[in-house]
Parts: sequence; C-alpha cells; structure tokens
Amino acid sequence: MNLVLFRMLKRTLQRPTPTTRVGVLLIAVLLYGTTGFLYFEIPNSPDLSWSDGFWWALVTATTVGYGDISPSTFGGQFIVATPLMLLGIGIIGYVLSLAATALIEAKNKEIRGMVGHKLRNHLVLVNFPNEDKVRRVLAELQSDASFGRETDMVLIDDKLEELPPALADRGLRYVRGDPMFDETLTRACLDTATHAIVLVQRPGDPTSDNQNVAITLAIEARAPKVFTVVECVNLDNEELLKKAGSDVIVCAARFDAHFVSHELLNPGVQDVIEELTTNLHGVQIYLTVYKGKDTSFGAIADVCRARQHIAIGVRRGKSTQLNPTREFKLKTDDKIITLGPTRLGSL
Repeated sequence: MNLVLFRMLKRTLQRPTPTTRVGVLLIAVLLYGTTGFLYFEIPNSPDLSWSDGFWWALVTATTVGYGDISPSTFGGQFIVATPLMLLGIGIIGYVLSLAATALIEAKNKEIRGMVGHKLRNHLVLVNFPNEDKVRRVLAELQSDASFGRETDMVLIDDKLEELPPALADRGLRYVRGDPMFDETLTRACLDTATHAIVLVQRPGDPTSDNQNVAITLAIEARAPKVFTVVECVNLDNEELLKKAGSDVIVCAARFDAHFVSHELLNPGVQDVIEELTTNLHGVQIYLTVYKGKDTSFGAIADVCRARQHIAIGVRRGKSTQLNPTREFKLKTDDKIITLGPTRLGSL
C-alpha cells in the first residue's frame, strides 16, 4: 500500500495536473499574503491574529476587498498587498479558464455520445436512420399525455458523429456505441428503462433486419421486462423478430399495398389515416384497457361519448372487432378502440 501511495505521489509531482498546479499556487499565494501581512502589521496592531491575516489575504487575492482589515505600513501595502492583488487576478482568470474548458469538454463528450447516463423509467431509442425521422418520432411521443416531455430519452447509435442540435434541444441524450454490446447498453441504462424502440438504420435495405434481430436478442437477454417495439423492412422477418423476443413489430411493407389500392378507390384515405394516427393535431385512435365488470359495448360507448370519444371497436387478445353491436359483451382487459382528442384515463 505504501509503495502504491509513493508511486502516485511521485507521478503527481513529476506530471502535475492543471488543477494541482493552481491549487498549489493558490496555497502559496495565501501563505505569502497571510505571513507578510502579519509580519508588517503586527508591530502597529498587536491584536491581529492568524485568522485575521488569512481573511485579509483571501479577500485581497480574490479582489473582493471588504476593507474591514487593511494594511497601513509601506511593506504591507506595496510588498505584500500589491503583488497579492496582481497574482489574485491572474489566478482567478486561470481558474475560470480551467472551469470553462472542463464544461466545454464535458458538453462535447455528451454530444458525441462518449459519456454514460444515470436514468430511470426512460425510453431507449436504437439506431439513427436520419434526423427527420427521429425528430418525428420524438414529436409524436412527447405530444402524448401518457409519455410527455418529462420522460427521459436516450439514443444509441454506432455511426453518428454527434447529436444534432435540434434533437438535443428536445432533451434527447446520446450514447455512441454498438447496441449489441453490454457496455453500450449499460451506458444507456437499459436495465432501468421502460421502453425501447429499434429503428431500421438503413430504410429500404432488407439486410437492416438482420441487425435489428441481433439488437433485439441483446436487449431481451439483458432486460426482458423492457417493452420493445422493433421496426423491420421485410415482412418475412416478422416471425424471426417475434422469436427474438420483440413485443411489437412494425413493418411499413404491410401497408404499402393497402395505401396504393385505397388511394385509387377512395382518394384521400391516406390523409385520413395520417390524421388518425398522429398525436400532433386533430383526433387520434386510442386503445384503452377496460377494467370493469362484464357489460355491453353500447354501455361503454355511451360513457365514451360523454367524454368526447367515439367507440368504434374492441381489441381482444390478438383479434380486432370493429363496429360491434351494442349488445356485444365486453370482458375485463378488453381494449376499447376510440376516436378522441386526448387519451382517456380509465374505463
């Protein structure tokens, strides 16, 4: 132990850090001011103490100068006080430059994803396809009352040089690294997250699905309780992502044929669907879990209408029934599909 301490002390003395240098310099200046002040002033003021000398040296070196204690002799004024004031200004400038440099370096490391975070109950967003898509995802999430702007979010990507300012302004944090490595997931605090979204890193490239399968396996092996939503390009890879443990898979290829045909048969359907699925404006589709006793769909529809919502269907397990009859019997844990301006609290 003594050998280790000796080596640390030797290394510090041979290559002192800027903080060590300024600390030693400050101590030396204060000792000079304290002893010099007492040496010249005690003959005229015998009641001065070491605490008085140190207080005077401190307020003089920091250029505060309260004036409650001041030197009256030539030596105290010009041999001690004058150098102390000049050195004090220099030390303060040096300390401020060190502090500014440290803050800038810390901010640069954070923007470049080189630091870890201490987060809880947050969202982990994996992969950075482009700034516009990530910004739209954040906008949709933050506009919903169940998520909100107060929820922390962290992005993981292994290719992004630094986080765009527009995303940083939205409160997004950044961790640069391979999302399949435990070290990266640790810095993103995956273990204490509640949700994870895995985006396609190269939209339109089916090989991106292979990467998302591996990322999903890494997430599920590390934190199986995290609710994961994974995006895929090829519809055929949905089954593989389910086996990897993803809770929900989103595949845009599932809807492209629908949109094309419906726009031909019913022009404007695409705009209607966008209106119903965006949280940024208008009326949205909401799925609210029903926790009451067995009752009819008509009774719940009347409750929803009183709360400015229109009940249009029921989601039970993996099946969906739209426009059921009013006599349709509801069960606990059914999800009521409604259209409304804001999310319903509970049913």
